[in-house]
Amino acid sequence: MAGDGTTDPDPVWALDPQVRPGPTNSIVDVPGIRVGQHDRRGDGWLTGTTVVLAPPEGAVGGVDVRGGGPGTRETDLLDPLNQVDRVHAVVLSGGSAFGLAAADGVMRHLYDEGTGFPAGPEPGQVVPIVPAAVIFDLGRGGDFAATPDASFGAAAAAAASGDAPELGCVGAGTGAECGGLKGGVGSASAVLPDGTTVAALVVANPGGHVLDLRTGELVGARALLEGDLDVLGERTAYGLRRPDPAELEAARARAARIEPAGLVPKVLATTIGVIATDATLTKAQATKVAGIGHDGMARAIDPVHTMFDGDTLFTVATGTRPAPDPIAFHGLLTVAARTVTRAIVRAVLAAEGCQTQAGTWRSYTEAFPSAVTTD
Repeated sequence: MAGDGTTDPDPVWALDPQVRPGPTNSIVDVPGIRVGQHDRRGDGWLTGTTVVLAPPEGAVGGVDVRGGGPGTRETDLLDPLNQVDRVHAVVLSGGSAFGLAAADGVMRHLYDEGTGFPAGPEPGQVVPIVPAAVIFDLGRGGDFAATPDASFGAAAAAAASGDAPELGCVGAGTGAECGGLKGGVGSASAVLPDGTTVAALVVANPGGHVLDLRTGELVGARALLEGDLDVLGERTAYGLRRPDPAELEAARARAARIEPAGLVPKVLATTIGVIATDATLTKAQATKVAGIGHDGMARAIDPVHTMFDGDTLFTVATGTRPAPDPIAFHGLLTVAARTVTRAIVRAVLAAEGCQTQAGTWRSYTEAFPSAVTTD
């Protein structure tokens, strides 16, 4: 984006033309990865669950938790010092700590399929390894007690497929918000020059802002690759631009009028996600990828990793491609961080505004329609 309000003549993707999005520009571009989502809205509900399923044999897993208020499950197991190195699914859910119950439904679904870590002498005696993380979205539909449970996880797992996942206000992103704007689920992928794929799926629900409050521009937009704006549908021809100053002033005035009276502090939040790759990685390397992914989060959200966020990123490596040498691993790390940034921006652009008993949340494109150039 150019500072004078015109489109940027030298976009970032021109600086690295060898890196391109995969066929669906989503996490399912990593072969064997499937995504399922389930949500509920209306009658006090505005929440949901998103499940990322690994291949039946599992995938090497890693995790990095940076926020000061995490809601997580099975993250200690992914410490490289500990025994089990493969996960069979990762659950991302709304509902704060209540939403961790969604993982029970995913575990039962996988157990019934015979998928899991062998834990007994007989076939089928397995324990599925299902780490999870949650965002804070309590009360956004109007009913504070309306939270995902095991049935949400089971439904999401049953719906999982290798098709490109729906983005925006779906699954775990149904009740998400981004600094007063509507948040949601975003995903992006990249194919490296050697053919390795790295991808991310993120639920963007930060306490911080995803836009530059001085200009209204999305702070992570510089990381976008060509094709990332397809989430805007027919409005993508000329990309993004700095929005009209009048829109920015109106947004500031509206934010000053909104008070979360009677609700929990608005800053309770959290951004969570999964990075996936088809490279062969060790458990320690997968953990490193998750850590570097947080750099990508920091390039899209300001402030990030606050004491009111539980920011958590998982990594799953399916191992269908060779192990990278040190230089190739450096490249994978670099692109993984950028892919997280892109996924967050795509989540914000795909989100649609909504109104519930608890309030009204506008999307970025509703608040700043001039930012989307169509002529």
